[in-house]
Amino acid sequence: MVAVAGTFRGWTGDFQGFFFGLQMDNSKAYFEAHRRKYEQDVKAPMQALLADLEPEFGPAKLSRPNRDIRFAADKSPYKTNIYADARGGGYVALDAKGLVVAGGRYMVEPPQLALYRAAVATDKSGNELQAIVASLLKKGYEIGGRELKRVPPPHPQDHPRGELLKHKRLIYFRRWDVEPWIATPQVREKVASAWRDGAELNAWCAKHMDG
Repeated sequence: MVAVAGTFRGWTGDFQGFFFGLQMDNSKAYFEAHRRKYEQDVKAPMQALLADLEPEFGPAKLSRPNRDIRFAADKSPYKTNIYADARGGGYVALDAKGLVVAGGRYMVEPPQLALYRAAVATDKSGNELQAIVASLLKKGYEIGGRELKRVPPPHPQDHPRGELLKHKRLIYFRRWDVEPWIATPQVREKVASAWRDGAELNAWCAKHMDG
């Protein structure tokens, strides 16, 4: 990582202009013509942010600008956002409209899903998760990943934690629209605070889904 801890000052450049332009002309010609703006106004601040967060949350994996279009109907070659995942924290993404911070489990394989459902169905662990989710909702986060319309068998449809059993993944997230603070170090504390808020959910998932 190029940036060093203590260097994040916010997204002070014209990242919105870059992303809006890319949305209108998602081509190699546009990207190459504006590569310097991408490197300076989009990527470098994200690298600096991740470097500042690394002592608490560990290293993060930064997204590449190129989309994987091999099996996609949309053949646009470039992503219209930049994002990263920190193993000890969560997810953070920036696009033309704002900042998203999230955590939990997005990629859930069938064996993990089976363990998740068993833990939700068990009173002790299920009630623990229900309290964690309620706390996140109270703090203003949204909860995602409920993809089933009915409680999956063999659980009854009136199961007390039926809504959690309908999840095939479990994530919490918050989105902030672009405001002046996006160009200040205040971003760092917003991301760190959100990841700290999700620590209990991440710990529950690790305990009950990684067995």
